[in-house]
Amino acid sequence: MHGDRRRIGFLLFDGVKALDFVGPAEVFSEANLSTGNYDIRFYSPSGDDVTAFMGLRVGVHGAAADSGPLDTVIIPGSELAPGVFDDPGILPAIQTLVRNARRVAAVCSGAFGLAATGLLDGRTATTHWKFADELARRYPLVTVDAERIFTEQEHVYTSAGVAAGIDLALYLVENDLGAETARSVAQHLLVYMRRGGGQSQFSAALKMRSPRTSVARSVAEYINDNPTIPITVAGLAERMNVSTRHLTRVVRDELGVTPAGYVASLRLEIALNQLESGMSVAEAGLAAGFSSPSALRRAFVARYRVTPSAYQHRFRSASASGP
Repeated sequence: MHGDRRRIGFLLFDGVKALDFVGPAEVFSEANLSTGNYDIRFYSPSGDDVTAFMGLRVGVHGAAADSGPLDTVIIPGSELAPGVFDDPGILPAIQTLVRNARRVAAVCSGAFGLAATGLLDGRTATTHWKFADELARRYPLVTVDAERIFTEQEHVYTSAGVAAGIDLALYLVENDLGAETARSVAQHLLVYMRRGGGQSQFSAALKMRSPRTSVARSVAEYINDNPTIPITVAGLAERMNVSTRHLTRVVRDELGVTPAGYVASLRLEIALNQLESGMSVAEAGLAAGFSSPSALRRAFVARYRVTPSAYQHRFRSASASGP
């Protein structure tokens, strides 16, 4: 705290993703319009200006070593992660800011920066879904939950990709100044106070692996061409002229799921694509081979933690929605 103001420090570096720090900073700045509660500061490892990933030149207030006490430090991410956090100048800067802060947060791949300090060891953390596997591989002592929009454990916070930093910043403002102030900030920024569902709703259409071998490819093609007919593992094996054991092994090894799981996932993907094109929930369920709209709804919520209608409302294509 500086006087009655909470100092919020952001660590910027070459390659930083602009929205990762601009979004949360705007939340605190908007809160300042009614409360004047925050002192927002930007630092770099050396004190020099930085160039964001998008090419924007960004000035800073000084070097991380000169930050002094902070209420909150926020480490944004980068499209260049995780390698960008291997820079020998960045880790000491993060460690310095963390030591000086009451609470610590990472946005998107900024979790790699916190993990490198050991601060996330033994904690649950999240990051953008596309970085989650690598974060778990690099830092096995961290429990990576790729479904969460943000996590909180004691004084340490992590958030998923880009705009999720806004969700986290609103949560921090709510903790500091109350729900009414946070709600007012969300309303003025035209964002949700709370977003339903998790990250899987955003990565849903990208999760299916591409088959490599002829057997797995034939299975995928057959299901895509015949989504509404009853499909069994024995029937698929007979159609592919292989044993059920061989089919199960190929699909599991190549696609990471059982044949039944692959059928279910592919049908969900078909339904998802139909929802995005403008079909109703009932039409999408029928086109994807679900027995009823409620069957699609149950499967959809179990996988994506959001209802089909809510997903459609958020992600329906512009061409289907109109101007």
